[in-house]
Amino acid sequence: MKERVVVGMSGGVDSSVAAYLLREQGYEVIGVTMQIWQDEDNQQSARNGGCCGLSAVEDARRVAQKLEIPYYVMNFKEEFRRCVIDYFVEEYLRGRTPNPCIACNRYVKWEALLHRSLEIGADYIATGHYARIGMLPNGRYALCNSVTAAKDQTYALYALTQEQLSRTLLPVGSHTKEEIRDIAKQAGLPVAHKPDSQEICFVPDNDYAAFIEREAKGRLKGEGRFVDAEGRYLGTHKGIIHYTIGQRRGLELALGERVFVTEIRPETNEVVIGKNEDIFTDTVVCDRVNYMAVKDLERPVRVWGKIRYNHSGERCLLEKLPDGRLLATFERPVRAATAGQAAVFYDGEYVLAGGTISGTKA
Repeated sequence: MKERVVVGMSGGVDSSVAAYLLREQGYEVIGVTMQIWQDEDNQQSARNGGCCGLSAVEDARRVAQKLEIPYYVMNFKEEFRRCVIDYFVEEYLRGRTPNPCIACNRYVKWEALLHRSLEIGADYIATGHYARIGMLPNGRYALCNSVTAAKDQTYALYALTQEQLSRTLLPVGSHTKEEIRDIAKQAGLPVAHKPDSQEICFVPDNDYAAFIEREAKGRLKGEGRFVDAEGRYLGTHKGIIHYTIGQRRGLELALGERVFVTEIRPETNEVVIGKNEDIFTDTVVCDRVNYMAVKDLERPVRVWGKIRYNHSGERCLLEKLPDGRLLATFERPVRAATAGQAAVFYDGEYVLAGGTISGTKA
């Protein structure tokens, strides 16, 4: 009897090829697109697409027909609203810069989809992410870098649990993007030349601030003070949701030198301005920790740490603090460690652990 796998199909080339590869490997494949767009956004989603918009359904359905596999659209609007949109807005109101894709992966594309898939008798779920999964000698599952560093997506998947990893297949992680497009062309998939989606799917025009203003429903403090590290007034800002650590463009401050956002203070509605050297640090502290390659961190270890998705990473000493948070001390200072973003730590090719950056001091 064939093992059954539900493939999360976004309508893009990666998830389409994932479904094709698994079918070729002998699995019973079911294609599913997750309906996450909210009712009021239907027309906008239809126009702009995104990874789970209405146009994604049309493309995924065409691929499923080509592959001759069952295809369904499952409603995850409630989970997406609670775990992604609400989280995204609340983090910005707290002066933090969230990564909604990580939350979506953990709680929607895995937790919710896996639960629903097991209910219909599936053995696994699969996606088109560029990562691999291995079982280590200690019996734990861990994400392993994809074969192509340019597309590696382990950073965005660091929060997956052991149960989720044990039920996950990631067939494209062993291929380069060029190979995936070649496979799509050879298989005659109608999305072989479809460009990758770049934006956050629920903010298709990339105007985060306008989206948050709509969702926050009058809870924004509005304009506030630009100040230096000593609290001296430098100018008026448009509202803290418009800024993130390390930002230089759009400050509209004529100070005679290049300046950057160094801190956001939601309590006083202030944005602190400083020089480039002020946004470098050699220590980063993380909470909301998820261990992957190990069950716990019993002693300090030297690892490779990434503080944002496109960060190439730096060597660091990782240790567990008495309150359970992680402290990473980098061999070379890292730039613009931002509260709300993820820090992910690697032992060789494998994800050791990760967490949400809470600050730069223990």
